[in-house]
Amino acid sequence: MISKDQLVNEGIRAREVRLIGQNGDQLGIKSRQEALEIAGRANLDLVLVAANAKPPVCRIMDYGKFRFEQQKKEKEARKNQKIINLKEVRLSPTIDEHDFNTKLRNAIKFLEKGDKVKASIRFKGRAITHKEIGQRVLDRFSEACAEVATVETKPKMDGRSMFLMLAPKNEKQ
Repeated sequence: MISKDQLVNEGIRAREVRLIGQNGDQLGIKSRQEALEIAGRANLDLVLVAANAKPPVCRIMDYGKFRFEQQKKEKEARKNQKIINLKEVRLSPTIDEHDFNTKLRNAIKFLEKGDKVKASIRFKGRAITHKEIGQRVLDRFSEACAEVATVETKPKMDGRSMFLMLAPKNEKQ
């Protein structure tokens, strides 16, 4: 499988290339044909590693093995990445204490798993005239989550809803 970003053997179009041997030693500037012959004698491939250099830099290596190693590194890097999901908790300006505690428990559970939480309040009807009530609910929510989360964005309005973003605190702190 030949990648589009790396030219190999006959795909290299430059007339002259700076050649690097399979052990990393400089072999000097060679014609493309001569470099291909050297690589062929060693039963290896000629791989273009720096196309923008003058002359382009090519290396003699086993391209199949090189691609395999690259894929292995990429797979390992993907495996080590932490995927952070965004969970939303919807509140209302007139939320009752028990409902608030239930939403709070869920948010804390999400934060402990390492997910970000978006707490939002949707204002219905004329409730939008009392934004300060929603502000107080979100402030209370962020204070209750203070042990496990940091406020990423302060409460702000977006159309008819107000929201707040919470990110989990790092374990290192």
